[in-house]
Amino acid sequence: MCKGFYTLLTAQFLSALADNALLFAAIALLAKIHSPDWHTPLLQQFFVISYIVLAPFVGSFADALPKGRVMFLANAIKFIGSLAMLLGVPPLYAYGIVGIGAAAYSPAKYGILTELLPPEKLVSANGWMEGSTVIAIILGALLGGSLASHDPYFAMIFITLLYLVAAVFNIYIPKLPIDHKLPKKNPAFMLYDFWQSFKALWLDTRGQVSLAVTTLFWGAGATLRLVVIAWAASTLNFGLEQATQLMAILAVGIAAGSVVAATYIKLEESTKVLPAGIVMGVLVVVMAFVQHWQLAVALLFIIGALAGFFVVPLNALLQHRGHELIGAGHSIAVQNFNEHIGILLMLGAYLLMVKAELPINMIVIVFGVFVSLCMTIINKRYRNLA
Repeated sequence: MCKGFYTLLTAQFLSALADNALLFAAIALLAKIHSPDWHTPLLQQFFVISYIVLAPFVGSFADALPKGRVMFLANAIKFIGSLAMLLGVPPLYAYGIVGIGAAAYSPAKYGILTELLPPEKLVSANGWMEGSTVIAIILGALLGGSLASHDPYFAMIFITLLYLVAAVFNIYIPKLPIDHKLPKKNPAFMLYDFWQSFKALWLDTRGQVSLAVTTLFWGAGATLRLVVIAWAASTLNFGLEQATQLMAILAVGIAAGSVVAATYIKLEESTKVLPAGIVMGVLVVVMAFVQHWQLAVALLFIIGALAGFFVVPLNALLQHRGHELIGAGHSIAVQNFNEHIGILLMLGAYLLMVKAELPINMIVIVFGVFVSLCMTIINKRYRNLA
């Protein structure tokens, strides 16, 4: 890997660390102001809506400027949202501002990989990116949960400073030639250009399978994070700090699976990992019958490892095909659009189940069965893709 890759890795790690700590600080703030339980999944929806609404524009933005500069500007928006929450703006709205920055950040941080590195390095680079992101999730959950359990406002100060440190590293990301710059900058043309990019990826067979899997993975991952917190409270009598430690175990599993995939799976063999997603869904169902924290730890680690193992190669495949067909930034914007529609829909379903007061174990079973069935259908259709 080139030196610029490690600067990129550090910058995105710090920003992701702040993002994940902020989630748990925001959850603690919602509890402090006695918000209804269903505001927790709504918090995530305020965050992800920007990925959907801004998708036609952020890919063009990422490809129109050096991607390090885009990451710096997007990180500045995250900083503003974090500062707003610290200064008293309601958590839902402040977290929504951070979502705007995250939506702009993502096409740049993943899109730059295809500009920094050759195709044969992409699976390995994605393993590094996913591994560092997962470490950020682990530390962010532990840090956010621990600090917010004692003093949400102190947690907010620390998180806001993290965004500042991330900005410093963003400045030193290598300035690369602009890729796939749009000939026109008016919104109508951007919408048309996004629609053409959207069609190009979905009409490509490899684009289809990778989009389908990553959409399901991120929708499931965002929802599972909240489901585990609620399940741990109900079944294991865990508080927020202990529940975030369980989330850390899940994240460690994802990191382990990512490393295995990055080491042993080649780009052209990406679809061979699809059965791991089926098994992951089955193990989520098993979670509903677990009563002891020791078993929960083992199960969540295995679920995470399977998730990391099947998503990393397909993420790399999507980036490679997207870079070839429509440009890196455009590709990631289309990916984010699909993934965050998946997140919005699955969080919406979870929110409705919580409002309907379904038992948490029933929610876990529904969630696991859905994931397993979807992965079975995807595997049946694409398992022989060469």
